[in-house]
Amino acid sequence: MSSLFSVNGKIALVTGGTSGIGYMIAQGLVKHGAKVYVASRKAEACANTAEALSAFGTCIGIPADLSTEQGCVDLVNEIQQREGRLNILVNNAGVTWGAPLEQSPADAWDKIQNLNVKSAFVMTQKSLPMLEAAASAADPARVINITSVAGQMYGSMQAYAYGPSKAALNHLAKILAGELAAKHITVNAIAPGVFPSRMTTFVLKDEKMAEQQRNAVPLGRLGEPEDMEGLAVFLSSQAGAYITGNVIALDGGTAVKSPDIL
Repeated sequence: MSSLFSVNGKIALVTGGTSGIGYMIAQGLVKHGAKVYVASRKAEACANTAEALSAFGTCIGIPADLSTEQGCVDLVNEIQQREGRLNILVNNAGVTWGAPLEQSPADAWDKIQNLNVKSAFVMTQKSLPMLEAAASAADPARVINITSVAGQMYGSMQAYAYGPSKAALNHLAKILAGELAAKHITVNAIAPGVFPSRMTTFVLKDEKMAEQQRNAVPLGRLGEPEDMEGLAVFLSSQAGAYITGNVIALDGGTAVKSPDIL
């Protein structure tokens, strides 16, 4: 394997890493040589993911509730005690909420903003000593926020708080990129289109809706695990060391065409 795209020997933490896009990213990093910690609320999901991905390398699951500041602090402290450094932080934990406008509850905004935006900030903030310990000018530490093309588009899918939360996370990536560059820490965001995941099940289980989603993609298909793995590994490897402050749409061109996408 070319060292240009290797993450061998790096320590990574993927929040929300036991399903969907988080699982794809964790799998890609493990396969390319990183020691990967995955975090999720459910202990069983953490154990199952760690067991499955350990077939390719080293994966460890840690149950954590990142909807609270204390949950974030506890997770960071656990990684600190185990490793003392962190090369790659993937802020992927997230949630959505769909309801007609007239029925959409105000407290859904609190739940979504807390997990989708606030937790990413707290995880990055509290992980700074470990990221700095791993960082160098030649090989920066990496923070990758997983957002959505919903943060760049205006179709609601009746998820009124979700798109704005992802737009905020995109903006946060740019702010932190400028703040942390001097510490040799890069910060980027991946904005996926539709990938098979628990969050998109309500769309993809309906064949008519799934076909509409496929037709909305200029490249003519939905995202595949290899697409997500490849971009995450690229940003985490030496090949991505000079990239920071970017929001990269991983959507087959959807954001430049369709008005309504997850």
